[in-house]
Amino acid sequence: MSVKMKQVGNLSVKIITADNRSEQKNIISENDREMDYRATAAVQSAIDKAKICKKPIAKYDPVTKRAYVEYANGEKKYVQ
Repeated sequence: MSVKMKQVGNLSVKIITADNRSEQKNIISENDREMDYRATAAVQSAIDKAKICKKPIAKYDPVTKRAYVEYANGEKKYVQ
């Protein structure tokens, strides 16, 4: 796990990376954990809605380090 501070304008942002989310409980506040949970749920909800409506979904392949669009039929089209 690592903690980095990043300056964004007049604000300081704490960036936390960890493999185990339980380790984050000692570092971030309850409000930050709630905000992370809500943001994750909102993104998952948007992805689920796009799948139901058969809309293309933009994704990132960490192996090839390239972005692609996945269509409802399963076709993947890599972005140039």
